[in-house]
Amino acid sequence: MTQANFNVPIPKNEPYNSYAPGTPEREGLKAAIKRMLSQEIDIPLVIGGQDVRTDDTRPVVLPHQHEHKLGTLHMAGEKEVEMAMEAAMDARSQWAATPWEDRVAVFLKAADLLTDSWRYTINAATMLGQSKTPHQAEIEAVGELADFFRFNAHYLTGVMSDQPYSPDGMWNRVEYRPLEGFLLAITPFNFTAIGVNLPTSMAMCGNVVLWKPATSSIFSNYYMMRLLQEAGLPDGVINFLPGSGPTVSGPVLKNRHFAGLQFTGSEATFNHLWKAISENVEHYDSYPRIVGETGGKDFIFAHNSADIEELTTATIRGAFEYQGQKCSAASRMYVPDSIWPEFRDHLPGEVAKIKTGNVEDFSCFMGAVIDKKAFQSITGYIDYAKEADDAEIIAGGGYDDSVGYFVEPTVILTSNPKFKTMEEEIFGPVLTIYVYKDDEFEETLKLCNETSPYGLTGAIFAKNRYVIQKMSDILRDAAGNFYINDKPTAAVVNQQPFGGARRSGTNDKAGSKQNMLRWLSTRAIKETFDPPKDWTYPYME
Repeated sequence: MTQANFNVPIPKNEPYNSYAPGTPEREGLKAAIKRMLSQEIDIPLVIGGQDVRTDDTRPVVLPHQHEHKLGTLHMAGEKEVEMAMEAAMDARSQWAATPWEDRVAVFLKAADLLTDSWRYTINAATMLGQSKTPHQAEIEAVGELADFFRFNAHYLTGVMSDQPYSPDGMWNRVEYRPLEGFLLAITPFNFTAIGVNLPTSMAMCGNVVLWKPATSSIFSNYYMMRLLQEAGLPDGVINFLPGSGPTVSGPVLKNRHFAGLQFTGSEATFNHLWKAISENVEHYDSYPRIVGETGGKDFIFAHNSADIEELTTATIRGAFEYQGQKCSAASRMYVPDSIWPEFRDHLPGEVAKIKTGNVEDFSCFMGAVIDKKAFQSITGYIDYAKEADDAEIIAGGGYDDSVGYFVEPTVILTSNPKFKTMEEEIFGPVLTIYVYKDDEFEETLKLCNETSPYGLTGAIFAKNRYVIQKMSDILRDAAGNFYINDKPTAAVVNQQPFGGARRSGTNDKAGSKQNMLRWLSTRAIKETFDPPKDWTYPYME
């Protein structure tokens, strides 16, 4: 039983290793990669703390070398989903009754394990399973995820100390309870950190969770499940449930104990889940909490005062890091005609310097896209641009899936601001540029605001402060994360809470106190010290 008001250590953002030549971390990471490539692992479900294997299996392969098998994944069926729901409910009472500081301690330990003895393992697993470069793995699979663990614990400490006013004669207080039932986390392939943060943020608040990871990121997610177990996560609190979306979500969303969903993925899938929840709402014990982050059609908008070198660097990093497979990746761009000739002379040459290949080669800036389905979708947009009369490819445009799912960083120039690749989410290394007339600056800002149904991230480049203010005002609703003279990617926990509105999601800002509050239910308690003994009031005399 708690005998004091505890505060967790004040967190700092995890520093990143450089993996530069000659550094010890470079050798440590290369050794971990070599070890993982030399073995095949079996990846079971983890239900109630027990490994569960099924007859439905899938090979786990390298996106950049798809003939190389990393392991075998076991897929959940309806039987296993039912087992997981039962295991979660069996674990709920004890976990919900566990003091918050003891729950938090599990994840603080996980952060220290992640940044120390597990660092190279998780980075290597992310590089191999998701085709990330050392830098891209380091900043999110280790850095961002450790920040999620530590800052979520810090936010929860603040929540617990947030108490109401008490007049004389009474004591008012608020208790923060976990939700009544179990929760479902459906997580994406592109970030190990997001994949793990969704179930763990809910569990830290005292909830029990079914975690359905993306099968295309299963390699790193599985190793993180093992890390959480080593950190002391009790059995049944998080149940690791890889499987097809309908197989897992179907039974879960019909169960009366379903109490909440945290999701990152496609807009279409989120819409389907929301509809299924609404159709079953009368059967639930409580109204489920729904938090989702879906997609984006993220922009860079340049004013004629923008610096060309700064703009070029932001464009390349914003559009092509991790093959453009970030919800926040720059996908459309607006450039004024007065600086366009200089920018066009500069950008394609820099894009041509980008090395795409096997991420085991540390000189690569880009790896492969995640799988065949993504490859076909992305290259379909490139082929469309090649055939269009109102567009041309000015950089890249090549692709090859004979060894791995490689797509060149591609820049499309269009004369049509409503061109297909200016409007639709591609989720790959494809950027489309529209050149506008300088005297149509405000009209083009409004066009940018209205072109996409999404509202996730966006960046503006300008030197004039009045111009920056105008751009920011007109684009106020166009992005939940807005960047001034910087690329529209790489939000950092406790610095830029991440999330967007419109069709990009519920904007509940992962990595913030706001998100933690979504997984808690408050109970207001009033205790009166000297209750009245006369039921009448003075006005009645």
